[in-house]
Amino acid sequence: MTRPVYISAARRSIVAPRGGVLAHLAPHQLASPVLQAVINDAKLTNHQIDEVICGNALGAGGNPARVLVLAAGLPDQVAGLTIDRQCCSGLDALLLGQALISAGQAEVVIAGGVESYSRRPYRAHRNPDGTQTAYDQAPFTPWPDRDPDMAKAADDLAKHCAIDRHQQDNWAISSHAKALASRAYLASEICQIDTDLAKHDAYSRQLNTQLCARAKAIHGNVTHANTAVAADAAAFCVLTARHPETQHAVQLLGGVSTGGDPYLPGLAPIRAIENVLDRHQLNTAKLTHIEIMEAFAVQALACIQGAGLDPDLVNRHGGALARGHPIAASGAILAVRLFHDLRNNGGIGIAAIAAAGGLGTALLLRAE
Repeated sequence: MTRPVYISAARRSIVAPRGGVLAHLAPHQLASPVLQAVINDAKLTNHQIDEVICGNALGAGGNPARVLVLAAGLPDQVAGLTIDRQCCSGLDALLLGQALISAGQAEVVIAGGVESYSRRPYRAHRNPDGTQTAYDQAPFTPWPDRDPDMAKAADDLAKHCAIDRHQQDNWAISSHAKALASRAYLASEICQIDTDLAKHDAYSRQLNTQLCARAKAIHGNVTHANTAVAADAAAFCVLTARHPETQHAVQLLGGVSTGGDPYLPGLAPIRAIENVLDRHQLNTAKLTHIEIMEAFAVQALACIQGAGLDPDLVNRHGGALARGHPIAASGAILAVRLFHDLRNNGGIGIAAIAAAGGLGTALLLRAE
């Protein structure tokens, strides 16, 4: 029989655009204070941590989780595991942590993600003749004609779902407005990295229809106004087999990672949402809190449409359009957001995200 798994603490850094206030920090420097904050919040010692699972997509190899473990002062025996499933990495780190605890292989796992878009290495292929060819986006399929640029994929998704620019822009305007109105509420989940840095997400702004209309197009109706900016951030959760002594103990019920059409990756989370709800004999009417990734406005709108979600429950305190998209940390930020909403209010919540290559992950939480 598998053991129940709980989230006893969850924190994140502020999210800052690439080249912004977090640009001077390497991934382990950005993540280490967040790691220590969740350990303290959970009233644990460093020696009680069995494993750290960290999503990281842009670090160009090595084992950033191991570097983080050592930088944070955890015991040498905590190995550190890095995973890269691109944007899904942060949520998938939590699902791996849940699996370890459920199987009896660990008692306490810290899981999440960190990304420094600002400090990512230059990338280049080595050619057979010894020359190098620089590249920006890694291939996510073996077929170039089914491995689209993400903005093109988003525009194709909009056409597929009949979601026009007006809808996308309005969702972006709403995301920024909700984030600005929620700054005080969001403060409790943010770990201060440095006293000299901002105490809130740096990108949220007063967006309006006039600004959206002037926004430069990236591809078709996908513009800089309805697309999340590349960003730096870290987010982590403490997973434990021990029932937390709090008013609303948050249980990680489960999750699903799935694949779909690489040409329309924004559809993959819909299947993940449906599958995880089916596994737990739930439907969308039972959900009280929903966090959907907004790499593009159309991505969130397509998930709402395809999974039959109540838009009034989705990203009630703003989403990635108002924060930024720190790739492997983005899913973990959704989990942190969901944890705090459920701990404060109770209920059942779901977080979902898409990734390049046609991937989708959904995570289901319940506050007792």
